[in-house]
Amino acid sequence: MSKPAPEAPTTASPVVLGSRISGFYRLGLDDRRSLLLARLTQGGLAPGLLAALEPLGGLSTPVADRMIENVVGVLGLPLGVALNFVVDGASVIVPMAVEEPSIVAACSHIALLAADGGGFVTETDAPITVGQVQLLDVRDVDMAVARITAATAELIEAANALCPGLVERGGGCVSVVTRVLPQLPADDVHGDLDDGGPMVVVHIALDAREAMGANAVNTVVEGLSARLEALSGGRACLRILTNLADERKARARMRIPYASLGASGGDNDDAGRAVAKGIVEAWRFAARDPYRACTHNKGIMNGVDAVAIATGNDWRAIEAGAHAYAARTGRYTSLTRFFLDDDARCLVGTIELPMAVGTVGGATRVHPTVQAARALMGPAALSARSLAGVMAAVGLAQNTGALKAMVTEGIQKGHMALHARQVALAAGATAAEVEAVAAVIVSEGTVREARAKEVLQTLREGYPR
Repeated sequence: MSKPAPEAPTTASPVVLGSRISGFYRLGLDDRRSLLLARLTQGGLAPGLLAALEPLGGLSTPVADRMIENVVGVLGLPLGVALNFVVDGASVIVPMAVEEPSIVAACSHIALLAADGGGFVTETDAPITVGQVQLLDVRDVDMAVARITAATAELIEAANALCPGLVERGGGCVSVVTRVLPQLPADDVHGDLDDGGPMVVVHIALDAREAMGANAVNTVVEGLSARLEALSGGRACLRILTNLADERKARARMRIPYASLGASGGDNDDAGRAVAKGIVEAWRFAARDPYRACTHNKGIMNGVDAVAIATGNDWRAIEAGAHAYAARTGRYTSLTRFFLDDDARCLVGTIELPMAVGTVGGATRVHPTVQAARALMGPAALSARSLAGVMAAVGLAQNTGALKAMVTEGIQKGHMALHARQVALAAGATAAEVEAVAAVIVSEGTVREARAKEVLQTLREGYPR
């Protein structure tokens, strides 16, 4: 594991950010796209990559047809960018692919406040991916464990022979660990279904370098299963990776000055501390109660998943690993922590979760829009560990934004204002009519499709198309 992360700076002085684009959300779509395309152009990127952000320049159906089975089309998602992020001292524009309103805005807002405290400081573990071999019908468990343990060096050498490309890049097998899983007791929730004896499970860990590592580790565990059967006297059943990547965690930390949390972002230290206190109190609810923690952590994954999708990573694996990690003590709880630092006059937030991501392989090589999205991130998307750190920071920002909204104006005010545009579209409004319809139903507090249709009809009667 890497050395502990340094404390985030406590200074409240603003940071000049390359990712801070004043009034970006007020620009029209064409102007926003032109600005970002100019950034890509300055990076000397190929025209084909620039075209990936055009409506018809992304994933084509012929390419999609080679990616999965039974293809009939391509489903698009809005691709936005979260701004204002400073991660480990670097300015980062963060691409996010997501259909839910308010997520990108919340992340950008909290990133701006966190920048007043020095931004996000991250720490990531080595990119270790683990595969499991399940051994059944083992007559002498103790002898099997002893023999496998004694053959560790042999097994590591054999594993490395199965992934020579990974070894050439500085990765490969780093450990072989044996576990014994006893039969479940009868009073366990699944105890009545577990009529097998003890299982011997072998964990084979690979340093996957810049890859997520699923294919490499699956190749290795399948290739070693015969030798493990011989050593244990048992029968290999499942040979597959685990998505509980608890040897590959990412952590992020931020400080938001109380003054930055004041009303309307004003310099109001006391008001800001009250907001910070509310965030801590809301976090304590999630820390104690799995019902709250489930929605709390879902909010974290709103941010993490959106970046994972935009960068071509397996968001389902990340999601599964995060929720399993949240329950690692036997009680499901929050992935974040918040506390008040009255000496520094700051709210402190931290996050820790498994983060098995890659910058090579999978969709990163074949999806043109993914390649363009990663190009927007710049150096932050060049290594798996730096990308993991950014994704942890985004998860922390999204969670903080949701908590801040809930303890101040309520989650619905801002969310419904943004959601109103989707309601207007669903009611049949054209792109030119959406803002007018949304403005009316938000002002009335009637963000419903039926009312949007009435407003739309009135609008068209007054201003025929």
